Amino acid sequence: MIEIDGISKLYKLYRNPGDRLKEAFRFGGRHLYREHWALRDISLEIRKGETFCIVGENGSGKSTLLKVIAGILEPTTGSVRLHGRVTALLELGAGFNPEFTGRQNLFLSGAILGLAPRDVQQSMDGILDFAEIGSYIDQPVKTYSSGMTVRLGFALAVQLNPDILVVDEALSVGDVYFRHRCMRKIHELRARGVTVVYVTHDIGDIKELGHRALWLEGGRVRELGEVSGIAQRYLIALLEKEATRWRDHQAVVFRSARTAEQAPDVVTGIRPEATRYGDGRAELVGVQITDRNGVPVEAVHAPAEIVLRMSVRAADAIERPIAGLLMRTHEGVDLSGTNTARQNVPIDPMLPGEIRTFDFHLSLPELAPAHYSFTAGLADGDLTSYQYCDLAENAAHLEVLAGPKPVVGYLKFPCIVNSRSAA
Repeated sequence: MIEIDGISKLYKLYRNPGDRLKEAFRFGGRHLYREHWALRDISLEIRKGETFCIVGENGSGKSTLLKVIAGILEPTTGSVRLHGRVTALLELGAGFNPEFTGRQNLFLSGAILGLAPRDVQQSMDGILDFAEIGSYIDQPVKTYSSGMTVRLGFALAVQLNPDILVVDEALSVGDVYFRHRCMRKIHELRARGVTVVYVTHDIGDIKELGHRALWLEGGRVRELGEVSGIAQRYLIALLEKEATRWRDHQAVVFRSARTAEQAPDVVTGIRPEATRYGDGRAELVGVQITDRNGVPVEAVHAPAEIVLRMSVRAADAIERPIAGLLMRTHEGVDLSGTNTARQNVPIDPMLPGEIRTFDFHLSLPELAPAHYSFTAGLADGDLTSYQYCDLAENAAHLEVLAGPKPVVGYLKFPCIVNSRSAA
């Protein structure tokens, strides 16, 4: 359990390094520094066994808050009370001496945490097995790649049986294989009742791992509460900010306007609870799920062939339109998505007033019975750089009904099994 009561953190920023020395010999008068409050009046309680996620843009105070929780920084005001032993994985390589070997750093870090050498030695096999850095364990850390450093740091943090695990964004440096292992380990720690405080920019991680989330903005609490709502509103805020920046700094190239004929089979209507965002240069006028014969459906037995149809009206010229969709589980986990650019489907520019209808023919695998939602949208750009014109979160829903055989996890992979006897 972690109790945070009214903490604030002030940094004094000097224009020149010598100003700090000058001020030491001044008595009264104008300060030579500028105040920067990295945190202001943060109060919250993180419950035992809870996975607590912290989100916010760069400079919002996330890393500062973690350092205060881990005891690396002292708050200017307020207090933090921890119930249990804390291990932390913060900045890349934090706490490691680059001149020492990996093994020596493990004993050094253990001593900092108050562990005797024999305690670290007892955990050594587990640490080395998880880190998978081989003979590099006896090489100086300065010879490690960034990924190897993270592997060793995370392996140490989780193998020392912490009561509280604090993890910053360092895991983003690791490869996909190691990230998956880290996520599985965090799930194991959750099941054992370990309190996890996790900072990430990955909205999928937040939805998958978190019980509650904190949204920091400018060092202050903007929102604190249930994960899926905060993750969605944080993403919307980022997209709206990007849309504003795009409008302010990009020139829109208009083609000669012409009145376009309405596309056939235009669908209208989007679920009223759908959340919309984008720069408004196009509008989704309808999203509908049908079977392959065009008959609207609300529930199916999977596997199944369905069509997600969306109709879009352009308000301005869209030079490089991309239509896309995203399917989510009822828990808010992103299951799968695609778009016209990824499918290599060329789309002609859209003119002001033009309406286009896009049909996505989807072959659903065997899915766990549940309610699924579809997000649909239109963007302008390409796969590497694009701007949302209109995106509707939870624009359509589909229920997958239970089949004759249970599905383990979210879905069943198509699979062929061969068996043979040894000669």
